[in-house]
Amino acid sequence: MTKAELVAAIADQAGLTKDQAKKALDAFTDSVVAALKKNDDVRLVGFGTFLAVKREAGTARNPRTGETVQRPASVTARFRVGEGLKGALNG
Repeated sequence: MTKAELVAAIADQAGLTKDQAKKALDAFTDSVVAALKKNDDVRLVGFGTFLAVKREAGTARNPRTGETVQRPASVTARFRVGEGLKGALNG
């Protein structure tokens, strides 16, 4: 599902215009990014949790050439599935 398809689905299900749904989706994603930048978790009970995870520097291997390179420390986002979503997918 693309962002445009998600916006259309939100608009249809919530009875909003596509413009309103796009603004709501953009506000949601901006809020999640802002919280993760502050190292806060975003917990949506029954759906899941967005987490900011620190990765330490290390070595990595280029799969094409086999050459090892240094990988700098970084912060990435993870999503941990909640029980409600897990149950909906498997039930």
